[in-house]
Amino acid sequence: MAWWRRGKRAAPAPGAAAPSKDDLRRARAHFTDFAKSRRGVEAYVEPATNVTATTVILIAHDGEWMRRAVPTREDGFRLATELQLPTYDVNQTGYPQRMRDWNSRQRRGR
Repeated sequence: MAWWRRGKRAAPAPGAAAPSKDDLRRARAHFTDFAKSRRGVEAYVEPATNVTATTVILIAHDGEWMRRAVPTREDGFRLATELQLPTYDVNQTGYPQRMRDWNSRQRRGR
């Protein structure tokens, strides 16, 4: 385990394209549609990892969710604030149980 790297910020995987401002506009459009068509939507900002870029996940009251990549963590928080959604840092709060329950129901339905 690389304990000496724990404090460093993870970068997206080499070869993976970082999300652009165009991607942010598309994410905004998808999130707007999702938030308007569902109730109780909350936003969770997920940090970049060695495999993925920074992402924002919207979770509705029933656990249905949608994830999109954003250029930076700040863009993720700004986007959720513009949509007037409660926003959380997933590192601090974790994922809500309703999301895990929804995923389980989807798996059983297959």
